Amino acid sequence: MNRRTFLGQGAALSSGLLLSGCLGRLGFETQSAWRDPPLVEDRPEAVYYPAIIEGMGMYGTTTAGDIGFALMHSFPHRFWNLTGSRKTKVVVQSDDSVHLMASVWDTETETILPVDVSVGISNSDGQVSSTNLWPMISPNMGFHYGDNIALPGEGQYDVTLQVGPLQMARTDPLKGRFTQGQSATMQFTFDTSETYNLEIRRLGEKAGTRGTVDLMEMEMIPEPVVPAKSELPGQLLHEDQSGDATMLVALVDGDHRFSDTAGPYLFVSPRTPYNRVMLPRMALSATINRGGDTIDQGSLQATLDPDLGSIYGMTLDGLRSGDTVRIAVQTPPQLARHDGYETAFIDMDPIEFTVE
Repeated sequence: MNRRTFLGQGAALSSGLLLSGCLGRLGFETQSAWRDPPLVEDRPEAVYYPAIIEGMGMYGTTTAGDIGFALMHSFPHRFWNLTGSRKTKVVVQSDDSVHLMASVWDTETETILPVDVSVGISNSDGQVSSTNLWPMISPNMGFHYGDNIALPGEGQYDVTLQVGPLQMARTDPLKGRFTQGQSATMQFTFDTSETYNLEIRRLGEKAGTRGTVDLMEMEMIPEPVVPAKSELPGQLLHEDQSGDATMLVALVDGDHRFSDTAGPYLFVSPRTPYNRVMLPRMALSATINRGGDTIDQGSLQATLDPDLGSIYGMTLDGLRSGDTVRIAVQTPPQLARHDGYETAFIDMDPIEFTVE
């Protein structure tokens, strides 16, 4: 099913307008009919199957320096922004034309880069749009950047994707790189018959139940996922859930890739509970207690590693059996969310365990 068919059925059922031309007037010329597609009622405070999954099309990829860029498109759709723990619904406006999406990665290691991304769009008449894309997460795409964009009409456009410097620590061979902004320019053709006829999947009885769909296979773009539990280095200390995010806590000793100082390195690898999608833009802290005394505490530094993706870590003086470790989430992932993720990863309780 594509969006034209879906909206046609929905408008006919909800309003009874069956006269020739009515659906056209209500649908794609004004785009008012797609502002509120079905939304599951009584959604769990967790990752869930949404009512529908919206398709995606590829405009193309390019590189600038050692950064890869991909530009994708879909029809405009709602999402939720998160500021701290406050969630705000973003609805489709009447002049929104396309949901424009981007992915950015290091071409050497194929590591997804959690950077700031902006777009400037122009045609033969000059600039028509300029905005910052939201870092966001969706069931079928995982972590990416996107926003609803208003365009003056169909036709060819130039788009400049601008990324800022990487605002987090990084390990080799990422260390010392991505300290400056970078930009790339591409062309795309906005064709409503292409974008508005992308597939829509109804999820039927699954809608509203805990779980999610598989990530889309995109051969040209690295997957925004972190390694499986069995692939983490060092010693896995603990696995827990917080706000429905899976939190893996591990300890690495003697690996100077993570720290130049002596002592073991404690890190947390958060991920979505089903597809292991990376969860950047968090703030975490750790407190280590021994015999009732606090022996170490501090913020966990957001770090990008080519093998582990986005992690949060700190160097410890030492860790013994019987020590108690408490990981607190100061700020949940500052990511916009599509249907299926908007109720998860917000109220995130601390996790606590005793080292064995």
